[in-house]
Amino acid sequence: MQERTLVIVKPDAYLRGLTGEILARLEQRGLVIEAIRISRNEKETVGDHYPRSKEWLETVGGKTLEDYARLGVSAKDRLGTDDAMEIGQMVRNWLTEFLLSAPVVPMVISGNRAIETVRKIVGHTLPVMAAPGTIRGDYSSDSPDLANDEQRPVRNLVHASGDPEEAQREIALWFPELA
Repeated sequence: MQERTLVIVKPDAYLRGLTGEILARLEQRGLVIEAIRISRNEKETVGDHYPRSKEWLETVGGKTLEDYARLGVSAKDRLGTDDAMEIGQMVRNWLTEFLLSAPVVPMVISGNRAIETVRKIVGHTLPVMAAPGTIRGDYSSDSPDLANDEQRPVRNLVHASGDPEEAQREIALWFPELA
């Protein structure tokens, strides 16, 4: 099944010179780079990249609360709140600021089951849990506990769309000429 997906080389990977390695890994699996560019400080696009829905914010905030609970840390003490929605908004702001902190490289990737294939290549969203041989497993060991402690997003090198609907929305956002 031929699909298209969006991949973004994030600032942590770009600044470390990993863009070529990431491109090579995608192409070695037979995926095709349909479009690619360097993005610098596109506030409107980055601002629209992460959803603003109540459901998304509560899910993200809930994951952060779970991370704090697992560590025996009070989110209220660290973040000033234990409301999942408020924490989700904080995390969304951290993510947005991070994508604006340095150049990023958005690209449209296509191929057989591209969404699933790309997500396997990049590895688990949390680098500390990513398998060796994946991009995140080989080049990062960041974790939610460290990120939360430093009040920043997890630095996981790459964004990869999670499902066809997300891919379609993100491709239209970053590459409207291909939508």
